[in-house]
Amino acid sequence: MLRSLLVATLALASLSHARERPVVAGYVPLWSNIQTLTESLDFQKLTHINIAFLNPADEAGTLKLDGKLAPLIEAAHRHGVKVLVSIGGGGASEDAAMRARYAALLSAERRDAFAAALVEFAGKHGFDGVDVDLEGPAITDAYGPFIASLSAALKARGLLLTAALSKGYGGAQVPRSALAHFDFVHIMAYDATGPWAPGKPGQHSSMQFARENLEWWLARGLKPSQATLGLPFYGYAFGADAAKRREFDFGEIAARWPGAAQRDESGSVVYYNGIPTIQAKCKMALEKELAGVMIWHIAGDAKGDDSLLKAAHEILGRQPR
Repeated sequence: MLRSLLVATLALASLSHARERPVVAGYVPLWSNIQTLTESLDFQKLTHINIAFLNPADEAGTLKLDGKLAPLIEAAHRHGVKVLVSIGGGGASEDAAMRARYAALLSAERRDAFAAALVEFAGKHGFDGVDVDLEGPAITDAYGPFIASLSAALKARGLLLTAALSKGYGGAQVPRSALAHFDFVHIMAYDATGPWAPGKPGQHSSMQFARENLEWWLARGLKPSQATLGLPFYGYAFGADAAKRREFDFGEIAARWPGAAQRDESGSVVYYNGIPTIQAKCKMALEKELAGVMIWHIAGDAKGDDSLLKAAHEILGRQPR
């Protein structure tokens, strides 16, 4: 009897330990320098990588994998980091031709076949799951049935299903029933304003905005254990700096303006999240008992002590959920 209790206690302790590490999911956009990132990325500070974005190359829904990704996938797996293929993206949702392509693939007649093709693609190329980043007008009535079909196909193979979703850009169109299918939902708690709204300069990802987005999704039925809070590794420019460029990676911000890593605005004027805000958001994720955080995107990070990934790890890497 005592032996059985001891075994059960050890098993529970082991399970608890396995769940201690918060999720840190970083997106890697295909337009970044994949080779440089593979050689320089501290994989130990991540749990998941989402390759963004692989979209259907034709009306048949064909996905094509760039050979340059293989070393990144292999390196991630050596460090125990799961890699997912991410479909969609904001650009795809805004592109009329790509949006129409997805509408056809998600139709009642074709969604099961498209889901099966995605699962086959993921398995063939060593991905650990599929991330769905359909946004805005790309979220139609077909979204829920497609997610249900994709979930069943992925779970049958032991693969993950995640999504990136925005409260303000299509979130209301996501049926509550779809949320239960996701292992994680990456809450895009940023882009409250930006270059598309030059008359509304200011912080695009404040603590308050993050809190409001999180509370909205939880109120819709998303479980805290499914939710990751999105962290922006970029900033938007207004005023004089907007004339030069409207969007800046955090790495460039930290290099261009001395001390910028410790602030949330620099120049004339660029708004972003510096180290104190990123760490405050990580603490909030722990306090709310969320699954963890998501990063858009890790190729935009700064190096050395200014690294936001390093700053996040200082909070998430030493405190269990």
